[in-house]
Amino acid sequence: MTNLSRVPPLVHHDDVDLFAIMQSLWRQKKRIAVAALMGGAIAFSYVFMATPEYEVSTVLRPVELNDLDALNRSEVYTLPPNSALLRVGAALDSYDARLGYFRAHPDLFAAFGRPGRSLEQAFEDFNRNSLKLVQADPKKPSQLSDYIGLEMSYPQGVKGDEILNGFVQYAIDIERSKVASDLKIIVSNRLSEVNEKLSAARASYEDEKQTQIATLLEGDSLRRAELQDELKALRVQLRAQRESRITQLDEAIAIARSLGLKKPSTPSSMAQNEGAAGNVIRTEVNSQQNPLYFMGTDALEAERSVLSRRASDDFSEPRVAQIHKELALLSANRKVEVLKRRENEDVFLKGIEALRAERVRLSNINLDMQGLKMVTVDRPALQPGSPKTPRKALTIAIGLLLGAMFGVVVAMFRHALATRRTYIPIQASAALAQNSPAGGVQGIKSD
Repeated sequence: MTNLSRVPPLVHHDDVDLFAIMQSLWRQKKRIAVAALMGGAIAFSYVFMATPEYEVSTVLRPVELNDLDALNRSEVYTLPPNSALLRVGAALDSYDARLGYFRAHPDLFAAFGRPGRSLEQAFEDFNRNSLKLVQADPKKPSQLSDYIGLEMSYPQGVKGDEILNGFVQYAIDIERSKVASDLKIIVSNRLSEVNEKLSAARASYEDEKQTQIATLLEGDSLRRAELQDELKALRVQLRAQRESRITQLDEAIAIARSLGLKKPSTPSSMAQNEGAAGNVIRTEVNSQQNPLYFMGTDALEAERSVLSRRASDDFSEPRVAQIHKELALLSANRKVEVLKRRENEDVFLKGIEALRAERVRLSNINLDMQGLKMVTVDRPALQPGSPKTPRKALTIAIGLLLGAMFGVVVAMFRHALATRRTYIPIQASAALAQNSPAGGVQGIKSD
């Protein structure tokens, strides 16, 4: 019996015979060709059975600085071109803006609907798979300016260019209306603030005017009371003077009666009546006032009678007339009347010239933003001439290539199997011959 444990193990060779492989592939060229044709046929079927999908895109860039100059020069609202571009980009990326446009144009999005699906579900599918916002990469210095792009994929039969261009205009209109609303609110708030300051200035002026009027009227009242008091004091003084004069006249009348002076007389005339003897020269000093009784009883009684019948002594004092004049002037204060008759009191307000100018400037700001240019549409969306997917020629070529590769793999696998079936018996025979004494193959005896 031959011991099988002495049979040497099979020897595996890692050497690859490329020439033999190439010959095997050539012998199986029909199989490879059939596999390639089958791959091409599958690709051809896919190309003509798949729904074509198109893609459109648009590019937005910042506007020129002069397009926003009128808005920025208003000094109440600042919007640089890059900020305007970012605002429009935010609107394009906004879920609410997209949903609003989707709802506003159901005829354009009819192809995205499916039976049994709600409007929100159809929009969710469209928003997730069809729209894509593209922004400039700040890490790439090769880009000369900022831009925002919007890409849209859609099936055949959809007006993709109309949808995309309409959505861009819809987003621009939204942001333009927001700018107009913000500007209107800011201008209204500024005007309210200016008007409040003007109202405060008017109130302050009115208080000042009323204070001035009250001060003037109070001064007139005080002066009138002082003049009336002075007039009363003068009348008392004049009455006392008149009564004193009457008393003096009574004493003079008594003296004149006792002297027998009825008519006015002088000391010299009285001396002559006495009949003085001798050559006497009498001198009368005229500068010296004679006593009152020399007026004689007739004159003195006449004066006393008039003084007793006097009803008022005002005429005897010039100051009384002056007081009456001043009282008459105080009966009406012309300055107060002028202050009360002022119609346009704003012209008399002080320190509000800047507020007036600001109010006029704010009132003249144009709040109509319909012509405001937010962004520049650098490249509008255009209907593509060919679908994005599937690409017929490329898809068929890939199908042929994959079929051919599959055929090659199968051919090489068949070649490997055929080579192994041939190689194993040869190695086993060689091993048995090597272990035999006669160098040949002997049968194996069993127990």
